Amino acid sequence: MSKVDYIETGSGPTVMFLHGIGGGALGFKYQLEVFAQAGFRAVAWDMPGYGQSDSLQHMNFPELADAMLWLVDHLDVDTVHAVGHSIGGMVLQEFARDHQNRLATLVLAQTSPAFGNPSGDFQKKFVADRLKPLQEGKTMDDIAEDVIPELIAAGASEDALRLAKACMNQITPDTYSAAMQCIVTFEGRDNLPRITRPTLVLAGDQDRNAPAPMMEKMASKIPGAQYVLLNDTGHLAPIENAQGFNSTVLEFIQRHQQGLES
Repeated sequence: MSKVDYIETGSGPTVMFLHGIGGGALGFKYQLEVFAQAGFRAVAWDMPGYGQSDSLQHMNFPELADAMLWLVDHLDVDTVHAVGHSIGGMVLQEFARDHQNRLATLVLAQTSPAFGNPSGDFQKKFVADRLKPLQEGKTMDDIAEDVIPELIAAGASEDALRLAKACMNQITPDTYSAAMQCIVTFEGRDNLPRITRPTLVLAGDQDRNAPAPMMEKMASKIPGAQYVLLNDTGHLAPIENAQGFNSTVLEFIQRHQQGLES
């Protein structure tokens, strides 16, 4: 497996953060120190093609799950508490198909169990609309200026806006394009009933990319899953509502970690 880059801080049970298409390890700036101070080893990966991580020849979910397995092995731990945001949540679902034994808990944040038919009209339009700015010669900085305000809730702080734009500005056009073409291929609905590890499904009330009703239905398909709705939150909860995101995720992970240790 090619090299996967990551940021880590703290020591203790490992919490692994998996970012969305417009993100990167930097997008968990508001989580890493908080979780480290709470007694965890906090790790945020750069998905293949992001940051200093090697690119995949053809980005797809089985190979992204393999990259996650490489990192879990590289960290030399039996299990991780995995927090997947957006496409990161899809990678986590794919990973859970064959490697659920390596997961202590799952947090599926503002993600989806499927994108439908990749050759469908909606999916084709989705990819075309998002890649059109690149084809028109716009930079990732230009795209961030247009896209980020659409992703976050009204009233998000300037700091949140700046961090979200900085993350997107670090992505290469090739990686952004590959990730957009990858996301529409995801289909994980068949595996939801097979997830037996403790699972938190986290939604934002103003998230138009992963709408709360869809996520609540997703949670109902996973045995024993906990569903939480964050108020005044768009699609980028770890950045725009870090306090709500951190307290909810930390409480969930701490509760189940205590169960593992008792």
